Amino acid sequence: MTTTTADRRVMAGARVPRQRAPEGRGVATAAHIALILWSLLVILPLVWTVLSSFKSTQEVLGNPLSLPGKLRFENYANAWTTAGIGRYFANTVIVVGVALVLVMVLGAMCAYVLARFTFPGNRLIYYSMLAGLTFPVFLAIVPLFFVLKNLALLNTLPGLIITYVAFALPFTVFFLHSFFKALPGEIYEAAQIDGAGEWRTFFSVMLPMARPGMASVAIFNFLGLWNQFLLPVALNTDSNNYVLSQGMASFASQAGYAVDFGALFAAVVITVAPVLVVYIIFQRQLQVSVTAGGVK
Repeated sequence: MTTTTADRRVMAGARVPRQRAPEGRGVATAAHIALILWSLLVILPLVWTVLSSFKSTQEVLGNPLSLPGKLRFENYANAWTTAGIGRYFANTVIVVGVALVLVMVLGAMCAYVLARFTFPGNRLIYYSMLAGLTFPVFLAIVPLFFVLKNLALLNTLPGLIITYVAFALPFTVFFLHSFFKALPGEIYEAAQIDGAGEWRTFFSVMLPMARPGMASVAIFNFLGLWNQFLLPVALNTDSNNYVLSQGMASFASQAGYAVDFGALFAAVVITVAPVLVVYIIFQRQLQVSVTAGGVK
C-alpha cells in the first residue's frame, strides 16, 4: 500500500496547508483590482496637477497630458507673491491653528464631563450636541452674519475662528465621548485617592489615555477646517483676510482666460501639500484609534 506525501505529513504530525477556495481567490482578486483602480483615480490627478505646476500656460493649454519642457519653479514664486497665496496661506494657518487648539481643548473637556459625570441636563446637553451635527451650515449663514456684525467681528480672523470652533465642536464632543466613556473608572479613583483634583486628573491622567481619539479627531477637524469654503466666503469678504479656499477661487476667476495656469496649479499644490503632510505623519495614530474603537 502506497502513501502519498500528504499522508506522510499527517502521520508525521505536520499541518497540511489549507487550499484557498476558488470563490475566495475570486473575491480577493476583485478587491485588489478595485483598490488598484481607486488608487489610480486618486493618484493620477494629483500627479498631473504637480506636473502642470511646472508648465507654462501654453503647455497646459496646448498639451495638458505632456511632461513639462522644463521645471518652472518661478510658478511657485508667482503664486506665492503675485497671486497673494502667501498671505492667504498665513491667514489660513492662523485661523485653522487657533481654531483647532480651541476646539480640541474645549471639546475634550466637554466630552469628558458628559461621559464621566452624572448631573441634571447631562443627556440634554449631549443630544443637543448631536443635533448640531444634523444642522446644515447654509441655514446658519444669515444668523451668523448678523451676530458677527453686531459683535464687530464680521470680516475678521477672530470672527472666523469663533465660527470654526462652533461648527467643529459637536463632532469633537461626539467623537471623544465614547473614548472617555470607555476609560476604566479605577484609574480615576486611584488619582482621586492620590490627592489629584479634577483638573489634575483630567489633564494628567484621563486626557493622555484618550490620545488615540484626540489624534484622530484632530486630523478630521484639520481637514474639515482647512478645506472650509462656504463660511469664509459668506462671513469674510475682506480680501486682506482671505483664507486659501477664497484666495484660490479669486485667483482662478480674476482674469478669465488670462489666468497664469502654471501659477494656478502651483497654488493648488501649495494648498493640498499641508493636508497630505499631516495625514502622512499622523496616519498611524488614525489607524490605532480606529483599531482601539473596534476593540472597545
